[in-house]
Amino acid sequence: MMHVIQAPALAHIQDLGRFGLRRFGVGHAGAMDTLSLRAGNLLLCNPENAPAIEITLGGLTVSFEHDTPFCITGAVYEAELDGEPVYSYWRYTARRGQTLKLIRAVQGMYGYLCVYGGFDVPEVFGSRSTDLKAAFGGFQGRRLQEGDSIPLNIRGAEAKRVGIAPPTPSHRIRAVPSSEYAAFTRHSHSLLWQNAWTLQSNSNRMGYRFEGAELTTAEPLEMLSHAVQFGTIQVPPSGKPIILMADAQTTGGYPKIASVVAADLGRLAQIRFGSKIFFQTASMQDAAHLLKQNQIYLNQIKRIAENAR
Repeated sequence: MMHVIQAPALAHIQDLGRFGLRRFGVGHAGAMDTLSLRAGNLLLCNPENAPAIEITLGGLTVSFEHDTPFCITGAVYEAELDGEPVYSYWRYTARRGQTLKLIRAVQGMYGYLCVYGGFDVPEVFGSRSTDLKAAFGGFQGRRLQEGDSIPLNIRGAEAKRVGIAPPTPSHRIRAVPSSEYAAFTRHSHSLLWQNAWTLQSNSNRMGYRFEGAELTTAEPLEMLSHAVQFGTIQVPPSGKPIILMADAQTTGGYPKIASVVAADLGRLAQIRFGSKIFFQTASMQDAAHLLKQNQIYLNQIKRIAENAR
């Protein structure tokens, strides 16, 4: 069991999300930065889809009822285990009764507290992720609160300390032109790829809103609602792009100018409010190659973790 002593405004259980249910109106949910979640689980020799706690910016304080290997990935945190420094992307073992404090994120937006074996929460529609809008999944379908006690799948374990370097952050986001790309003016095409875009503070797990130039279609464009997904870049009447994120709706009616490649969704998720990004055009072949590069990175983590068992 792990006990929550102090919780930030937004901390909840997530795995890699729900798949194949969008046609029924069930959202994807899941970790905003799946690469970091997978990395944390592999560092603990867990299945990549083991549920972890996703923390947005704020601090989290927990105590452990049993010896428990853990690690923190995603956002780089200032953290302490009984007052001793804990570093992101390192595997540690918390002893029974010890207190782990994630004080603040010094880099990035979303941190992941992974534990050996994952958290023991019910599977709903094929996933243990929390759907905050529909209030199901995760721990009682809600964010974590002070006083919560979360069961662990494995009680009483130990692992050797091992770590890797955190990924280098980047504000260059690769995207593939989408189905309505040709409906936008050539000037809008140039603006999309050449301008800086600033992440607005009203962004969240549903969508990232950006301030910058105004993107326009060559002719007024009215569309019926159609399928959208994590990474779709929609352009509403304001002309300011919105990138749909993990908790996005399943359909949308705004024209789609591009889609962020899957390999860069975690990089995008870690951008902080007020920071600027730059879009870089990519092909489908580029997108597939980038996914392979991510897999090479994960395979390296798996080898390092298993060799240190």
